[in-house]
Order: sequence, then C-alpha cells, then structure tokens
Amino acid sequence: MKWKKKGSGEIFNAAQFSDGTLRFICLATLLLQPSKLQPSTIIIDEPELGLHPFAIAILAEMVQKAAVDRQVFLASQSVELLDNFEVEDVIVANNGENGSEFIRLNEEQLRIWLDSDYTLGELWNKNVFGGRP
Repeated sequence: MKWKKKGSGEIFNAAQFSDGTLRFICLATLLLQPSKLQPSTIIIDEPELGLHPFAIAILAEMVQKAAVDRQVFLASQSVELLDNFEVEDVIVANNGENGSEFIRLNEEQLRIWLDSDYTLGELWNKNVFGGRP
C-alpha cells in the first residue's frame, strides 16, 4: 500500500500510519466493499480501538449501511460507538449464573431515561441495562 499526497512528491506507505488509521482502513475495506463480495455475517470485536471519536461515528455509519443486507455483530465497551445506534440495535451481554446471557434492550423500559435526554452510552455508564463486569 503506497500513496502520494496531493501537491507533494513524497511517497507514503502503511508503516507511516498510526494503528488507528490502519485499523480504520481495514474496517472501511470490509464494510464498504460491494455487497456481493461481503460475507453474510460480519463479526468485529472492539472495532473502535485506536480510532478518533469522529472516526467512530463514521465507522458506525458504515456498519449501519452494511447491516441493511447482512448480519453485523459488534462487541464493544465504547460509549462513543454505542451512542451512534438505536435502542433496537443493542443486545447486552451479561455474565449470568449459567454463563452468558444476552438481552435485547427494550425502548419502553428505557423511555423515562431517553425522554430525559440520556444517551445509550450514558445509560450504559450508569449500569441501567447491565453489561458491566
């Protein structure tokens, strides 16, 4: 991977990028490739690592577009990433007595919080719907 910046004769390569930039390029390549080339299911663990908060919002948009045609699973502890999704998009994993328990959020149960302008990330930080160790 090599490129040249507009207006400069200098040639850059991947070794000159930060880990977050390389990660974003890889995620964009996966999520933006033509639909017929993508797998039917995409699973990504902590995609936000090393990304600038603005890049996290762009990542969330790419995930939402890819999820129209396929199943996309993200595992994350990121408030910034969570704040880019709707209640119905979120499934919370909790450590139960018999192993992992997966609970889809219920908008009606969160209505009083959401009507008070709390974000999903703020509710997660307050442990309103679990998902904490």
